[in-house]
Amino acid sequence: MNKDIIAGNWKQLKGKMQAKWGDLTDDDFTVAEGNTEYLAGKLQERYGWDRDRAHSEVKAFERSLHDDPNHRH
Repeated sequence: MNKDIIAGNWKQLKGKMQAKWGDLTDDDFTVAEGNTEYLAGKLQERYGWDRDRAHSEVKAFERSLHDDPNHRH
């Protein structure tokens, strides 16, 4: 997982992540602050996903950033 993409752009991506994972609270994102491992853990907790599913979701989100012409890497 390329943690630099999310971690390096946390503030800019926070809104997109909140839109995608609406069950996570603003506090969850504040505490995570670029830590994708924590983010995946919160996805597991809130959505009842297993570890692999949570990490796959974060990876898929990161991949989607590469396909977004409005996102600067």
